[in-house]
Amino acid sequence: MKTALTEMLGIELPIIMAPMFLVTNTEMIVSAAECGIAGCIPALNFRTIEDLETGIKEIKSRTKKPFGVNLIVNKSNVLARKQLFKCLDLGVSFFITSLGSPEEVIKESRKHGVRVFCDVIEETYAKKVEALGADGVIAVNSGAGGHRGNLPASILVPALKATCKIPVISAGGVGNGAGILSMLALGADGLSIGSPFIATNEAGVTTEYKQACIDYGAEDIVVTTKLSGTPCTVINTPYVKKIGTEQNLVEGLLNKSKQLKKYAKMVTYYKGMKLLEKAAFSASYKTVWCAGSSIEFTKKVEPIATIVERYKNELNEARIQLTRTLES
Repeated sequence: MKTALTEMLGIELPIIMAPMFLVTNTEMIVSAAECGIAGCIPALNFRTIEDLETGIKEIKSRTKKPFGVNLIVNKSNVLARKQLFKCLDLGVSFFITSLGSPEEVIKESRKHGVRVFCDVIEETYAKKVEALGADGVIAVNSGAGGHRGNLPASILVPALKATCKIPVISAGGVGNGAGILSMLALGADGLSIGSPFIATNEAGVTTEYKQACIDYGAEDIVVTTKLSGTPCTVINTPYVKKIGTEQNLVEGLLNKSKQLKKYAKMVTYYKGMKLLEKAAFSASYKTVWCAGSSIEFTKKVEPIATIVERYKNELNEARIQLTRTLES
């Protein structure tokens, strides 16, 4: 299969394994690359710049195929510039930027021939990053895990295709071959898929986190503002039901104050990320697991290679079925 994404990155299947905070690791990136898709890892999954360098060097020593790094480019990430230049020095294949202006990332990456894809949730921002020189946009729809968009893929993808001349990669709500085909039929040049790769052999999260992705489904995904102050999708476990998904009265009042909003959000973000970190790597009743609706298709823990091979087979079967339907 050839799309703009496979041609740009030199991959077999038009899929990026989405960067997942605290989930994606070097083992997952290598496995994804060797399977014919492109993995992307959050720079913030490495605690220090030295750890980031070690991780990238490990990946490059184990695969010659493309992989990317996700950069948070707003003021909350004080390491953003150091992460950018370290990744450029080490020769990553592409960046995915999130939560801020990608201007510097695009400018510096162009000097090195490194691709830049930018998370967007609507047309206005997509046009802005295209004007800055982005190579493509990640259309984060309402089915995405983590910080999702507001529009369903059926609206967002065609809207961005009509607005932008650069490739559009759909992110959210897909966990099988038929879903992949549906996004391509909408005009997407590729897909960013994350949650189905949580329950894999390569993921370093707890057995309990992986099992939750098997036991729960699409109807169990809820949106919470307790983690970062921004709507974020999590699995609706008994603990999440107990603590609720809305900020409490004090948090809400602080966020409405122009003078205190910035600091309130920083505190909420810090507390939320610590809660996610604890949940990802240690088992307890007080767990908050981030995931998207595509865990609906997770039935067991298996290798990334098995999932990718299944996607290839399912995609082929879906194409055959579609052809039969159209001919009948």
